[in-house]
Amino acid sequence: MSVLYDVLGWLCLILIGAMVVLDVVMIVSLAAPGDERRRMIVWKSSTFTLLGTSGSLVIDIAASFIRGKQLEEVNPFVHLAVTAIIFCICMLYYKRKHGG
Repeated sequence: MSVLYDVLGWLCLILIGAMVVLDVVMIVSLAAPGDERRRMIVWKSSTFTLLGTSGSLVIDIAASFIRGKQLEEVNPFVHLAVTAIIFCICMLYYKRKHGG
């Protein structure tokens, strides 16, 4: 049983490390200068990421009104991790689509 807990502990650490790396990649990508093509790729990725995260929050608010319950608190680490995942996937897609 303790071996299972050790493996799960390492998997959690790896997952948290991956999320931190994705967050750093997102921040560096947004701050790094580049040519027009690169700025367009970052702009499109940022737009889609904002749409996805804002849409998620709107759905959460609507669901809380429909259920008649108080709005649940959003975990900031999970929100940041999902934002970074969406941004990195969009960056990969638009880099492949527009070259770079």
